[in-house]
Amino acid sequence: MTVHQNSSLPEESFTDTVRRLAGAQKPPAKGSPAYSRFVNRKIGRVIAAAAYQVGLTPNKVTFISAGFSAAAIAAIALAQPHWWVGILIAIGLLVGYAFDSADGQLARLRGGGTPAGEWLDHVVDSIKTTALHLAVLIGWYRHYDVTDVRLLLIPIGFTLVASVFFFVQILTDQLRRAHPDRAPAPADTSTSATLRSILVIPTDYGVLCGIFVLFAWQSIFAISYALLLIGTALFLCAALPKWYREIRNFRD
Repeated sequence: MTVHQNSSLPEESFTDTVRRLAGAQKPPAKGSPAYSRFVNRKIGRVIAAAAYQVGLTPNKVTFISAGFSAAAIAAIALAQPHWWVGILIAIGLLVGYAFDSADGQLARLRGGGTPAGEWLDHVVDSIKTTALHLAVLIGWYRHYDVTDVRLLLIPIGFTLVASVFFFVQILTDQLRRAHPDRAPAPADTSTSATLRSILVIPTDYGVLCGIFVLFAWQSIFAISYALLLIGTALFLCAALPKWYREIRNFRD
């Protein structure tokens, strides 16, 4: 995200920056998945504070995120699925995800983001969302023993579900921002909110990144990947009517 800010380095310490960012943290969205809520946001906070200390802009952090994600996605499509390759892929995707969380937090540290920065962030995320599953499709075709071509329908289906899920989430969020008086309240820290975060784990991008440690073992990875697809598709089917009813009540 692009911001207009003096280029001089901050006078506060790294610890003070982390503390200040924690105090200014936006509440998590209602039903945010567990890894994204409890792990990735905290890692992103540390990265944002470090980036702030060395004078990086949010856009630079976005491009760093894109670089890690692109390298990992390319490896999914092109590299032989050895055990160590799967670990490197998972690490690359998770690091990219952490930097993706950091760019918005860095923008808040620097006084707020811009529409251009938000646009760039969403463009990178949209490319990543589809490219990852298409890379799985290519990787399976190139390196897996696909005796039944119908197996390739799994990453194709995940591409469709992930694309729809991403677009609907972004659009719903934009409409909620345009109608704040009718938007749902932010999530709380109660037991019920924590339980919701656990229940929606199949939709968690961090969990999707993590299962690539299994990439070298075709059957185990394919089953894990298919289960995440089923969980995400079921959640989307349940959420779409709810979101539609919510949006239908918005009035200018």
